[in-house]
Amino acid sequence: MTLERTLSIIKPDGVAHDRIGSVYDRFERAGLRIAAARMLQLSRLEAESFYAVHRERPFFASLVDYMTSGPVMVQVLEGEDAVQKNRDLMGATDPARAAPGTLRREWGESIERNLVHGSDSPANALREIAFFFGEVDVFPRLPA
Repeated sequence: MTLERTLSIIKPDGVAHDRIGSVYDRFERAGLRIAAARMLQLSRLEAESFYAVHRERPFFASLVDYMTSGPVMVQVLEGEDAVQKNRDLMGATDPARAAPGTLRREWGESIERNLVHGSDSPANALREIAFFFGEVDVFPRLPA
C-alpha cells in the first residue's frame, strides 16, 4: 500500500444541502485523513481553468456555471491508496449507476450535480492539489 494524497471537492449541491459533515465522516471511517481544507467560491476563470481538460466537451459551459453557483469545500485527503479509496467512496459519475452506499448514489442528483469531485490519478492529484493549496497550506504527514 502507498501513502498518498488526493484532492476532493464537495460541490455546490453538497454544501447547499449540508453534507460536509457526513462526507467528512465517510472519509475518516475509510481511513482518509484531512490534511488541508477550505471553503471557497470559485470564480468563472478558476472553474474554467480547473476543468480546462473538458473545454471542448458539450457540458463544459454547464459545468462551469454549476461549479460557480455556490461555495464548494475543497480538501486534501491523505492515506494509503488515497486516490483509489476516495474514488471507491464517491462511486460512478452517474449517481444512478453508482454502487449502493457510495456518496454519489446516496446524495448525487445527476451526472453534473453528483456531490463530489475526486482526482482520478496520483499525477492529477498533485496538479489539482497545487491548484488550490500551496505546500505551507497542507499539514505534514503524520508519522507512520
